[in-house]
Amino acid sequence: MEPVLNTTPAAVPIECHTLPNGLTILVQPMPWLRTAALSLNLHAGVHVEPEHLGGLSGLVCEMIQRGAGKYSSRDLVAVQDNLGIDRNSGVSTALVSFGAAMPSESLQAAIEIHAEIVRNPHLPQNQLDDAKMMAVQELRAMEDEPTHRVMRRLRELHYGKDLGRSIYGTETGINEITQDNIRDFYQTNYHAGGSILSIAGKVETQQILDWAQAAFGDWKTGEVHALASPNGIAKYEHFESASSQTHIGFAFNSIPYGHPDYFKMRAGIGVLSDGMSSRLFDRVREQRGLCYTVTASCHSLKNGGGVFGYAGTTPERAQETLDVTLHEIEHLIEDIELSELERWKVRIESGLIMEQESSASRTSSLASDFYQIGRPITTDELETTIESLTLDDVRHYWSANPPSDYRIVTLGPNALTIPNSSESTAV
Repeated sequence: MEPVLNTTPAAVPIECHTLPNGLTILVQPMPWLRTAALSLNLHAGVHVEPEHLGGLSGLVCEMIQRGAGKYSSRDLVAVQDNLGIDRNSGVSTALVSFGAAMPSESLQAAIEIHAEIVRNPHLPQNQLDDAKMMAVQELRAMEDEPTHRVMRRLRELHYGKDLGRSIYGTETGINEITQDNIRDFYQTNYHAGGSILSIAGKVETQQILDWAQAAFGDWKTGEVHALASPNGIAKYEHFESASSQTHIGFAFNSIPYGHPDYFKMRAGIGVLSDGMSSRLFDRVREQRGLCYTVTASCHSLKNGGGVFGYAGTTPERAQETLDVTLHEIEHLIEDIELSELERWKVRIESGLIMEQESSASRTSSLASDFYQIGRPITTDELETTIESLTLDDVRHYWSANPPSDYRIVTLGPNALTIPNSSESTAV
């Protein structure tokens, strides 16, 4: 009789291997799938841009995909389409990331193509003006969106000048970027040092390690620049706008992912704002009808974190919306119930189950875990951590760490009254 192989997520180990040049390879086989995915992350994010060249990291991310190695820009698109590769890329504060999902039989080619992109890009000078024009258009489109404008400024207030910079850059910065800036940024920041290649799906671990070694093993290494420390300030700013809506953004200090108490904090935010049964949605939007949307979520850098919230409402109801929202946050533990915590746990566990059906989601989680805390976390370990949380855990954390020092940004016809605000500005 043939032995029965256990291929459940908890039974499949995650391989972690670091090459001599500093590239870490994470592999999680998911043999029940037919797909595979990769995520390649380099320390070439916004925080290493020169201050006067906002948008440079994003522009380099765009330019290196316009032809590489033996492929022209058009060939690079065609070959990936022919292999069924669904790809994405983007920059964050710390990293530039390239993702790809595909049928598992296309994975080796995808690894080789991504090695060409990050190691041997053409950086065609005759396409720089076009790339800059696209970047400016994207920036203008985002700046015309009131919610983005509010939340972008909120991030600056929360993390400070260095860590709070926009991934879209500035129009002045983009216009000043030259071909030399592109090449210098690429040469300095695109290397194997501290980089992360995560792969999940229908794969064989040793085969992946062999392919990755062949594609990246002789890639140059380089220095990884540490993030600056967060240095935001508690402040209220109002952008005056003759609008029929008022947009409210708020943030307060919190702990980063990887902190021992992170999930105690995260559970409280889940009770407040995960799903249509959450407190903010029910008590602010549904019961009182104060706004059309209200949310709060956790954000984490490697060396700091925050809770960011947003509410969209009418000018007449804006003040009450803000007051009630902050009241619900500050009085969370006074009447929190076990049923609310259990409901949040079910939502998280449901998400973990769905992640096991997506190789792309799993690669993203592996890379994020490794970057944030230095090791990947199995879904079994995460599920155990979530399930072990008690109501007292949540109460004790929020009692010892009450929300304070709010950063608040509003956009609309009228400024709001902010309790205990030490500084405010009208823009």
